[in-house]
Amino acid sequence: MLVDTDVLIFNQRGNERAAQWLDSHSQFSISAITWMELVQGARNKGELRTLRQALRFWNADIQPVNEDISARAMFWLEEYALGHGLRMADSLIAASAWYLGCSLVTANARHYRFIDGLELVVFQP
Repeated sequence: MLVDTDVLIFNQRGNERAAQWLDSHSQFSISAITWMELVQGARNKGELRTLRQALRFWNADIQPVNEDISARAMFWLEEYALGHGLRMADSLIAASAWYLGCSLVTANARHYRFIDGLELVVFQP
């Protein structure tokens, strides 16, 4: 399964449900886009170090963006940006889950629910 950025942010902010969910689902993946969003949102080097340690603890794999992911993300962005407000980062994250053939775990199902064939697992914070 691929974990969306929001679930990890909930964990960083001390959400107990997020911490329990992540601790009970080791060996998940995140998109390289999620990693970059988290790095960009880090307030200091200590927070970034803690995040790296947590990802190692969970055996999380960072999925790089490849040509197939890029092509699918571009297709979905063209298809859904205007009508549904799909954003570039969300398109790339969704395409990563599609490429891996796995579900996307997110608290923001509204960002993705209109994408045909994308399996969502809705996290309730």
